[in-house]
Amino acid sequence: MTEESEHPPESRPLEVPRCGFVAVVGAPNAGKSTLVNALVGAKVSIVSPRVQTTRTLVRGIAMYGASQVVFVDTPGIFQPKKRFERAMVAAAWAGAADAEIILLVVDAVKASKPGGEEDTDRIVADLKATNRKALLALNKVDIADKGKLLELTQRLNGAGVFTEIYMVSALTGDGLERIREVLTGMVPQSPWLFPEDEVTDMPSRMLASEVTREKLFLNLKQELPYSCAVETERWEEKRDGSIRVEQVIYVTRESHRPIVLGQGGQRIKTIGAAARKELEVMFDRRVHLFLHVKVNERWSEDRALYAAWGLDFNA
Repeated sequence: MTEESEHPPESRPLEVPRCGFVAVVGAPNAGKSTLVNALVGAKVSIVSPRVQTTRTLVRGIAMYGASQVVFVDTPGIFQPKKRFERAMVAAAWAGAADAEIILLVVDAVKASKPGGEEDTDRIVADLKATNRKALLALNKVDIADKGKLLELTQRLNGAGVFTEIYMVSALTGDGLERIREVLTGMVPQSPWLFPEDEVTDMPSRMLASEVTREKLFLNLKQELPYSCAVETERWEEKRDGSIRVEQVIYVTRESHRPIVLGQGGQRIKTIGAAARKELEVMFDRRVHLFLHVKVNERWSEDRALYAAWGLDFNA
């Protein structure tokens, strides 16, 4: 009788459950949200080509065998000037402080250019000052110059902060399997904190607001998206199983309203249709989405909005 046959499947010991938080940090537009979505295997964080798209902590939950890995997508870390920016950066560092593991994502293309490494160097210096070790994911390596990539790797490795370095492309998925393998064993032994089939703990109302905000980023030009906020004011479950969702898009100036609305209301219709389509896929039911545009010059000073987003007003 072989050793394997002495232990029928029903009597073999189960794998020990593991669970832990991985804070995904980095400079604005490093590809953190794209990476988190790829590692989770579902869209939990909005993505756009613009910097500072992520404004609060977004948790994405992935199951790797018996390991539950909770990725915390954080706002980009940069040198803040305004209250809202300070709150976002503070949230990013708070997410890092509370996590067992830190994964720093670096745009390998940008960081290889003169002046493009400033935010990354500042993050590395802060990690070193607090004696925090981290994993490093050099992102966008599929389009990076190989010679400059080698120089960047050597320079960052010399900081003494990183225990492992990965060459990845969040967009294509290259290199992500190794990260999954490592994190499976790195998270501590612990009962799972979330249901096995849950991919995010974000409330439905906030998730709906984020989806609409993503469509604003994708449809508006220049700096206007940064002057907008989206709040889900009403969420009603209908008898037929559908959802009625009413949202307010806040802009800071009266002159911004017609830009968001578009000629004959065409732009707001395009934004609403795109958001509704995605929400119906996410919630697997029909969604009736109604968007309203209001002027609130001081929405970025509204304590209630900060609280709803989990941001510290006094950061």
